[in-house]
Amino acid sequence: MEEKHVIQALAALAQPNRLQIFRSLVVKGPDGLTPAMLAESMGLPANTLSFHLKALMHADLITQERSGRHLIYRAQFHRMQAVLAFLTQNCCQGADCEVSSGTLCTTC
Repeated sequence: MEEKHVIQALAALAQPNRLQIFRSLVVKGPDGLTPAMLAESMGLPANTLSFHLKALMHADLITQERSGRHLIYRAQFHRMQAVLAFLTQNCCQGADCEVSSGTLCTTC
């Protein structure tokens, strides 16, 4: 993954509402959520939600699919994994390390 794409993704997630939207879509998984579901759960007006969804789509972190009269938004899990891989690419100076949730790498 190119550095400019990582920066774009991180910039999109560096806003509280967008981070919350993305996390909601990650939690929902492949089923995704409609804008109405997102707006209701977050308490955002439709135009504000639309603005944030466009920013996340521009960063290629989410997808949009039409299902009948509804739009379904889903997290791009492969993109999220690519950003994480980029960030940890040189962890432990290339040596294998096992970092568990909430603990620091013991070899770094």
